[in-house]
Amino acid sequence: MMKLAFLRHNERGAAAVEFALSVPILVGVIYGIFEFSQLYWANAGMQHALGEGARQATLCIPDTSSDSGCDNPSTNVVVAKENATLFGPSGGSFNVQTPTTAAGYMTLTITYTRAMNFLFFSGPTVTLSRSKKVYLADPSTT
Repeated sequence: MMKLAFLRHNERGAAAVEFALSVPILVGVIYGIFEFSQLYWANAGMQHALGEGARQATLCIPDTSSDSGCDNPSTNVVVAKENATLFGPSGGSFNVQTPTTAAGYMTLTITYTRAMNFLFFSGPTVTLSRSKKVYLADPSTT
């Protein structure tokens, strides 16, 4: 009986038990923050690539065949510029879509898809999509 009373008041090892219970939660939270930071990194890369593609799309290429002024860059040139300047994590997949051209403007779109992993369980698949509308130098060529 005396030993049981001694064990009841003995607090040796309590810190080790608390540490063992809290470390998996702490590691999971830190890993989750890291996973979400990958999405922010991908978003920054997509925004940068869209900006560079928009700059490329608004260039005035001198038209030497006539005095009309400008020709717009082709969509292939714009997509190549976006792909060249795109950056982000390798854990997902980027998709630079072919720009759509309408009356006087071009719409650029990039998507990023990533399956989230939170160390102890798998999360949902997240898809980020960013678009930018670019007004063209020569709207008559659309």
